[in-house]
Amino acid sequence: MLRNVLGKTFRFLGYTVQYGCIAHCAFEYLGGIVVCSGPSMEPTIQNSDIVFSENLSRHFYCIRKGDIVIVKSPNDPKSNICKRVIGLEGDKVCTSNPSDFLKSHSYVPKGHVWLEGDNLRNSTDSRCYGPVPYGLIRGRICFKIWPLNDFGFLRASPNGHRFLD
Repeated sequence: MLRNVLGKTFRFLGYTVQYGCIAHCAFEYLGGIVVCSGPSMEPTIQNSDIVFSENLSRHFYCIRKGDIVIVKSPNDPKSNICKRVIGLEGDKVCTSNPSDFLKSHSYVPKGHVWLEGDNLRNSTDSRCYGPVPYGLIRGRICFKIWPLNDFGFLRASPNGHRFLD
């Protein structure tokens, strides 16, 4: 009797560990579903939109200018942020706010990216905290899941903004 209960318990624990490892690998390397919050990416991504973020691009260094990425916040490592990649290492970027009379420029250092929200007037981004290390990128947003009327892949337009297919 005890042997039977112990056998079932260890079998259950074994399956739990196995499926936990599979789930971890899937979410770490393949991707996952993300609920976006805040106004910084409006109008492309609204508050409470649900998106799919794939993680393979960051592992293979395939992040490009114009991609929308999920990043560990440089200000608060416990939270993630959603921003657009404006510049890659070596790119010259405008580091001033849109309302500034005099524009300042800088180069993105090696191993970093420059991130900005689409809603420039209401976004805390690289203009505030500077270039972000590439290692903080968690994934690249591929498509919107919710709301259903916006369902579809995100892709770059000729002017650098995003729109849905």
